[in-house]
Amino acid sequence: MQLGAFACVLAALPYETFELERHLVPKELALYLTAFGATLFALAPAARLAPGARDLLLVGFLGWSAASTALAANLWLALPAFGVSLAGALLFWTARQVTRAGFGRALRTALAAAVVLAAATALLQAYGVESSLFAERRSPGGTFGNRNFMAHLVAIGLPLVLLVATEARGRGRWLGAVAVMLLAAALVLSRTRAAWLAVGVTVAILAVETLGVARLHRVDPPWRKRARGLALAALAGVAAALLLPNDLDWRSDSPYLESLVGVANYREGSGRGRLIQYGNTLGMVRADPILGVGPGNWAVAYPRFTTPGDPAFDPDDVIPTNPWPSSDWVALLAERGAIATLLLLAFGGSLTLAAWRRWRDGPRKTESLGDLALGATSLATLLVGAFDAVLLLPAPTLFAWTIAGSLAADLPDPPVRTIPLDAERRRLLRRGLTLTGACLATYAALRWGAMAVFTSAGSVRVAARATWLDPGSYRMRMLLARNHLARGDCRQARVHAEAASGLFPNHPAPKQILRRCRRPG
Repeated sequence: MQLGAFACVLAALPYETFELERHLVPKELALYLTAFGATLFALAPAARLAPGARDLLLVGFLGWSAASTALAANLWLALPAFGVSLAGALLFWTARQVTRAGFGRALRTALAAAVVLAAATALLQAYGVESSLFAERRSPGGTFGNRNFMAHLVAIGLPLVLLVATEARGRGRWLGAVAVMLLAAALVLSRTRAAWLAVGVTVAILAVETLGVARLHRVDPPWRKRARGLALAALAGVAAALLLPNDLDWRSDSPYLESLVGVANYREGSGRGRLIQYGNTLGMVRADPILGVGPGNWAVAYPRFTTPGDPAFDPDDVIPTNPWPSSDWVALLAERGAIATLLLLAFGGSLTLAAWRRWRDGPRKTESLGDLALGATSLATLLVGAFDAVLLLPAPTLFAWTIAGSLAADLPDPPVRTIPLDAERRRLLRRGLTLTGACLATYAALRWGAMAVFTSAGSVRVAARATWLDPGSYRMRMLLARNHLARGDCRQARVHAEAASGLFPNHPAPKQILRRCRRPG
């Protein structure tokens, strides 16, 4: 799990044709290998399963999502999207077991270091380091290819970094201060308003609880000294980001002030676009409120619900929409239905309330700060997910679920039922997990290979072989169709346009090619 955290941060590919896919697919592969591999190791000594009420909520969410997946129009999108959710749940349960076994601090330290590494890759790009693994658009995203994705992860990981930094001893205190400074600088340079909002709210709550409620600055002088040092480090990071020259090409003369002022602007720009997109997506929810359109299938169905002037839909673009709506919770409602969404929110809410209640009812000392960090992590995940896709993506999924599992390891959740694991049951469970993980990881690896084949192909015929590896790639099908059309080869253009239309039947671009290549008679 420690190795997987670093692998998920660093995994990226240099194939510029594939924009987001070249960052998401390798991170998805790292997520699958980490989640299923760690779970198989954790199951080896297990003598029983003892799920509590919260576990059953999570199982219910996965079961409902699986039913939605089975009925999705585009299974090539639905299966990986469900796989990301399943991997997140496995990481939650496994991190809980790892922590109970006494390795929680080591796991949390590695996770915090990986979050800092994510911020560091963005800072390297911001200050002029060039790499084929970085994307020029939406910089500074570092190895995430998108500054928003990087900032979301930093916002989710910040409470854990603060916890690890306050628990550090010796040289670890200086490393903690440097880590907080790097995170603050990366957040400022990202200009990601959802992350700014999440960090502002969570830091305010942490300050109120530690200073106003627990008064740790009075009862624990060493903690007060460490907290003051971290606050100064954060301010230094903000000042450095604002004052040091960087290579970011912002169009505005006051880009950071403009982003800050626009946090709550819903009358114009991206805020107005989100409201239009949410309203149209609610039409999708009303059409299928029970199971939704299937995980990952929002983009397949959205063109049927768009309205004139919708900035989330461009009929002249080959790919007219984003892969997801600008909100985890809107996406879950549309793709998996109201029941699945309520089950996941109930799980997260019960986890957060249990942690907060124990913090308030307990001694409220530095030893209990893990409960406060768990609540802050859950809140940050909820807030960034309200304005962008977060838990739909592999990297934040790995970190949010693993952090939550580790911090929730000793939260009370009495078993609803105890299921003994004899040798036969354990073998069946391990085989099922192995088969599921192997299928998901294999498809991610094949998509990786397809991008490599397509990018390095010296001819259109060789490039077409990439679709054998990834039959679900709409992008490759449309690139091939347009290439054949430009050559006047309507027969091959039709083949790929029909395949693309089968994947996204509501997208206009494949239909336009088919109309131009209509068979005589």
